[in-house]
Amino acid sequence: MSIYHRACYAISAHKLSQAPEDVGLEVAFAGRSNAGKSSAINAITAQKSLARTSKTPGRTQQIIFFTLDEHRRLVDLPGYGYAKVPLKIQQHWQHTLELYLQNRHSLEGLMLLVDIRRPLTDHDLQMLTWCVQADMPAHVLLTKADKMSKGQGLGVLQATRAALLKQWGEAAEQLFSLQLFSALKRTGIEQAQQQLDHWLQTDVAL
Repeated sequence: MSIYHRACYAISAHKLSQAPEDVGLEVAFAGRSNAGKSSAINAITAQKSLARTSKTPGRTQQIIFFTLDEHRRLVDLPGYGYAKVPLKIQQHWQHTLELYLQNRHSLEGLMLLVDIRRPLTDHDLQMLTWCVQADMPAHVLLTKADKMSKGQGLGVLQATRAALLKQWGEAAEQLFSLQLFSALKRTGIEQAQQQLDHWLQTDVAL
């Protein structure tokens, strides 16, 4: 059984002080509201309802931790960029996410979920800016790739990679990687798991 199939809910934190002890290794999932973050987590872990999916954007308003084993975790960050969430809450989560990305010692990488039909919004670019500032690697999943032909999807992939290189140059080459992903068609799951394996050192006993 894959380590990801053993993922189970641990705790939900409204603020960083409620998070589990900052030890071990963890990878966080972030993305614009309705980018398919919960569906991606469920697909990668082969669990239908580990992360709650909702047709209401902005529903997830806590940092949700899932344990893989005693030393490894996946983290579901609040969706961002949804206008109907009150401004005060948006500002709280913007500040919390920045602190989390820049100060969480156990955080090894960020899975950034981006709807392939709306690549790299201002909020996505802000998340990547924080990653650059924190020297934090990020792997971009261009989600809902089933909404396009393979050729169109590869075109968006190349254009997104070019945009990252234009924005950050050498830092983008060192820190960012990209792939196509579809939870519905179950494409790109193995590639995403391989990236997680690398960050979480799943072949090493901790």
